[in-house]
Amino acid sequence: MLGKKSTDTKINTLIGAGAELNGDFTLDGSARIDGKIGGNVTVTGSLILGAGSVVTGEVQAASVLIGGEVTGNITAPEKAELTASAKVLGDIATKVIVIDEHAIFQGKIDMNQTVPDKKGKAKAAKATRAGRKSAKAAIAEALKEVEEEEKRENQENTAAPEQTQNTAAEETAK
Repeated sequence: MLGKKSTDTKINTLIGAGAELNGDFTLDGSARIDGKIGGNVTVTGSLILGAGSVVTGEVQAASVLIGGEVTGNITAPEKAELTASAKVLGDIATKVIVIDEHAIFQGKIDMNQTVPDKKGKAKAAKATRAGRKSAKAAIAEALKEVEEEEKRENQENTAAPEQTQNTAAEETAK
């Protein structure tokens, strides 16, 4: 993963500051981009976009560290980090987000949905799959169920003495 605490990122490909690519860029591994790309970027490992980088298109990587400009949506199932020099105009879907002070971000961040991983498989989010109810609605439903259960128990308890009385009356009648 990326970040100051992790040192295990091995960069397979480097696109230098003077490079400009037009079209989609796909890589099996990790990459650092300091140049410009006009197209979608898909990387199976970590992606580092340097301070001078410019990407106009969708970005997909296991984790991203953005120091440059991205105009397009970002999908990073593990982690997305925007440094102080980052400028992102688009939505971000990730599990973990770090946005440094002075970074520019315009879009929405989705951390509650299922985010596809680098192999296209979906990682399950912590939210319930059935209905993805809000916490408030789930609590209200649970309280309602408890109240109904208590009501049923009270009805059973009040019905039990009547049955005992009926049985005793039947016994004396015989």
